[in-house]
Amino acid sequence: MKLTHALTALALGSALVASPAVAQERIAIGTGGTGGLFYVIGAGMADVLNKHMDNTTARAEVTGASIENIRRVSAEQMDFGFSSSSTLYEAKNGEGAFDGDPQPVAAMAYLYPAVLQIATTADTGIQSIEDLEGKSVNLGPPGSNSAVLARRLLEAYGVFDPSTAQFLSYTEGTNALMNGSVQATAALAGAPTAALIDLDAQEDMVLLSVDAEKVKGMLEEYPFYQLYDIPAGTYPDQTEAVTVINDPATLFTKADADEERIYVITETLFGNLGELGEIHPKAKEISLDTATNTPIDLHPGAKRYFDEAK
Repeated sequence: MKLTHALTALALGSALVASPAVAQERIAIGTGGTGGLFYVIGAGMADVLNKHMDNTTARAEVTGASIENIRRVSAEQMDFGFSSSSTLYEAKNGEGAFDGDPQPVAAMAYLYPAVLQIATTADTGIQSIEDLEGKSVNLGPPGSNSAVLARRLLEAYGVFDPSTAQFLSYTEGTNALMNGSVQATAALAGAPTAALIDLDAQEDMVLLSVDAEKVKGMLEEYPFYQLYDIPAGTYPDQTEAVTVINDPATLFTKADADEERIYVITETLFGNLGELGEIHPKAKEISLDTATNTPIDLHPGAKRYFDEAK
C-alpha cells in the first residue's frame, strides 16, 4: 500500500513538472501624468489588452510623457508608449532633445490630435499669450513635449522667462493655478483633457488663443506642428473657438521589437476600437483610416496588420 501511494505521488509530481502553468506576458505602456489624456487612453488600452489577449497583464505606467517614454521604450523598460509626433520624429532623427543621439523607435499608429492648451483663470486678468510676460507659467512635466512646445510657443511671442517657468504635472499645474503659485498652466493633450475639465469645474477658466501671424516663423521651423481650432463648448466655460498648436499623438515601440507580438497588440487594439472609444471622447477619433499617418516609419508588425486590415 505504501508503495502504491509513493508511486501515485511520484506520478502526480511528474505531471506537474511536465505541465507548468502558462506564464503571464507582461506589457508596460508608457503614458504620461494621471491628469493627461495619454494616461487615460493608455489605461483604457491596458484594459482592452487584458480582456482580449490570453495570459496577458498590461498596465499603463505613469511617466513624464513623450521624451521619457521614448528613452524607456528604447531601453526595453517598457513595451510601447505614447509620444507627440514631433518628439518621435526628433528622436528617430537625433534632433531636439535627442540631438546627436537617435533612438531605435518605430511607429505603431497615429492616434488623435493633441493640442497645447494654455489655461488661466478670469481673476488673473490674463487674456492673451502676450499677457504672460513676467508671469509664472507651468509648462508641463519636466522632459515632456508639453514643456518643449510651450517653451517654443512662448519664445515665438518673446515672453519666455526661464526664471518664472515651472515644470509640474498637469494636475499639479492646475492646483498651482488655483492656489496662485502660477498664473497660467499648459497641457498638451486631446481636448477636453481631465486636468482642465477639473479646473473648469472649480474656476472660471480662460483658454488663451494663438495668433497665426505670431507663430508663422515657428511653424516654418517646426513643420510637424499645425494650427488647430478647439470648438466652442469643448469646456463649459469656453464660449468661443480657441486656436492652438496641434502635435498629434502617436503610438510607438522599439524598432526591433518582436514583429508577431506588435502585430497581435495592434490587431487587438484596432479590433476593439468600439470599447476603446468608450474611455474618452478623443479615443473615438482613433481610426484605421488615419492610423498610418505617422511621422516616422511603421513597425513591421503594425504595418502588416494595417496592410491586411485595409
